[in-house]
Amino acid sequence: MKKILTAFGFSLAMAASALAHEPRPGPNGGLKVDAGSYHVELVADGTETVTLFLFDVNDQPVESAGFKANAILIINGKPARFAIVPTSGQKLGGKAPGPVEPGVKGAIQLVLPDGGTAQAKF
Repeated sequence: MKKILTAFGFSLAMAASALAHEPRPGPNGGLKVDAGSYHVELVADGTETVTLFLFDVNDQPVESAGFKANAILIINGKPARFAIVPTSGQKLGGKAPGPVEPGVKGAIQLVLPDGGTAQAKF
């Protein structure tokens, strides 16, 4: 019985972990995912401009000052790498080498003010 409960608990933990990283709709029209102890929302509208919104674990806005990010997104079928920097409030912005469609796949490496990093996968 103990083995069954342990296996069940492990299964629940794995399922919760998998769900925690699934993209979900964000309040700004983009997709929101976990990035370490933060949540980030990536907004792309078919232009070269992308916007990243920062939230804490309680989904409260976080000031972007001191953060920066590196994006690796699939654009026109190929990985494209570019920087994302603070713009204002909780936003960071960047310019991709081509149009970025909503729902784009890829990853964002978030560089925290203390020099640590977190990764967001879309």
